[in-house]
Amino acid sequence: MELLTKKKMVLISGRANFALAAEIAEALDEQLVESNLADFANGEIHCRFGESVRGTDVFIIQSHTAHGESTVNDAVMEHLIMVDAARRASAKRITAVCPFFGYGRQDRKAAGREPITAKLMANAFRAAGANRMLSVDLHSGQIQGFFDGPWDHLTAMPVLTSYMKQIGGDLVVVSPDAGRVKVAERYANELGADLAIVHKRRSKDVKHSVEVMEVVGDVAGRICVLIDDMIDTGGTIVAAADALVARGAAAVYAATTHGVFSGPAVDRLKNSVISKVVITNTLPLPPDKQIDKIEVQSVASIIADAIDAVFEDTSVSEIFGGKNLS
Repeated sequence: MELLTKKKMVLISGRANFALAAEIAEALDEQLVESNLADFANGEIHCRFGESVRGTDVFIIQSHTAHGESTVNDAVMEHLIMVDAARRASAKRITAVCPFFGYGRQDRKAAGREPITAKLMANAFRAAGANRMLSVDLHSGQIQGFFDGPWDHLTAMPVLTSYMKQIGGDLVVVSPDAGRVKVAERYANELGADLAIVHKRRSKDVKHSVEVMEVVGDVAGRICVLIDDMIDTGGTIVAAADALVARGAAAVYAATTHGVFSGPAVDRLKNSVISKVVITNTLPLPPDKQIDKIEVQSVASIIADAIDAVFEDTSVSEIFGGKNLS
């Protein structure tokens, strides 16, 4: 007996960022399989796929974020439940696609008696049945090593640098803190721009409190672009922008992959000296947070290309020329 095996791609989306999943499916010329997600009266989540996934290459897309009345923890649990459902339905290979990977900031013990929650997340996805992970701009690249399997780490740099090239003028790429210098340097090299650093100090007693110390680099009379992986409450990016203007910057832009925008973030950005905040759609932007100053760029094509490469068993890093690995 001779059996000719055929590969089949299946795309499934959670409810946290369905619009992005639909864009990805359109880019791949595929249909999203209905996940039939529903909540029980007590808040527990149930799903049942609308068609067979036996023997298929399943990609389950979910951003780990609050949406509607659901919390970020609901989104994570929903993702794990869908992965478990695919495993029990005999999927051949399961890839958990996380445009935004939750708990990524807790990647080490900064003080005693703290968890390493990013590792816990990786363990949970492995236990649920994920064979590989795929995410965009992790807070720390070391998180890839927490998962006992392949992890494809994508970057939104091509999308963000494409926008920055349209700004024109004498650009300076600025890192808002010492921890982001390596990432900012990659952007500076891509744009052929100079690099500057805002040295800051956080208050140990007050969460999200930032005290800016000094700007390292020449920013006077130049257009500054602050680069970060995410904007959460906006404290860091707004304080950095104030410091740049105080040192004579002609204009300040901000570019970030993940627009988390918790609490006072949108009001802070709206009232800040920042001319434009460029984000991607790894996280949905609710109507109440949509202001003229915020501009959204899509990473659907980047994720779609990576999914296609995984499905075809070709190189993902070649899509970025290896720049997603640095």
